[in-house]
Amino acid sequence: MHLAKVKDHCFAPVEHRFDFRDTILYALGLGFGSDPVDPAELPFVYEDGLQAVPSLCVVLAHPGFWAKRPEFGIDWLRILHGEQSFEIHKPLPAAGVVHGEYEIEALEDKGAGKGAILHQAKRLRDETGDLVATVRSVLFLRGDGGSGSFGTPPATPGVVPDGLPDAVVDLPTLPQQALIYRLSGDYNPIHADPAPARAAGFDRPILHGLCTMGIATRALLRARAGNEPARLTSMFVRFSRPVFPGETIVTEIFDQENGVVRFRCRSKERDVVVLDRGHAVITG
Repeated sequence: MHLAKVKDHCFAPVEHRFDFRDTILYALGLGFGSDPVDPAELPFVYEDGLQAVPSLCVVLAHPGFWAKRPEFGIDWLRILHGEQSFEIHKPLPAAGVVHGEYEIEALEDKGAGKGAILHQAKRLRDETGDLVATVRSVLFLRGDGGSGSFGTPPATPGVVPDGLPDAVVDLPTLPQQALIYRLSGDYNPIHADPAPARAAGFDRPILHGLCTMGIATRALLRARAGNEPARLTSMFVRFSRPVFPGETIVTEIFDQENGVVRFRCRSKERDVVVLDRGHAVITG
């Protein structure tokens, strides 16, 4: 990896125009509307009174797979998505224009043969220039240890508390869930085509990690925010294992003080944790 080029890289701002169809398609990719007579989820999938799911911010104004560009020298085939978070500063509109500003905040070198951890941030602004959301991603560069470090990584939440959860939400996924979710912008073939999925070490296509995060968002909105998206103001997850479309995602919620909830998600069928160290803030 060419450390200086990664450190000094300046991203061009990204403008993203989206309408009610994009907002509805994103929600459908998370399974909203699975019960056609449930009025609580209708506002996320119906244009009359449409509301945006807060996690929509993670797919807006994406800069593309910049790490694949040869000038950075990153072993991009070995990149893993490690963590994701967002903080909402102003309620997301159901349609409009946002501008994404990107920067690489830090790189943690774990040593030769041990990989590196890259921290990047996206700041979404509306047409007035107001900050709408701050979105952070952590990438594990498995093939790029020993190249050096820079910056100060943001602090991350600790482990989820032991004991029985205060609430549990089971949300099944469809066998074609990844084929729907990919229409929101992530066209990596390992989520659609069995051949690339097998080449990546999976016996069939896997669900997008950000889709799993969105399903956890759906669970938190249902269990702790009364399906009022403005009440969910921040969220953090660590991706621990992939989900296969068709599995049921079980979100275990642990209430803390001052509107903080901790959570983890499991695959019900395999009884493995797929999202860990979950942290969210619910207001109101």
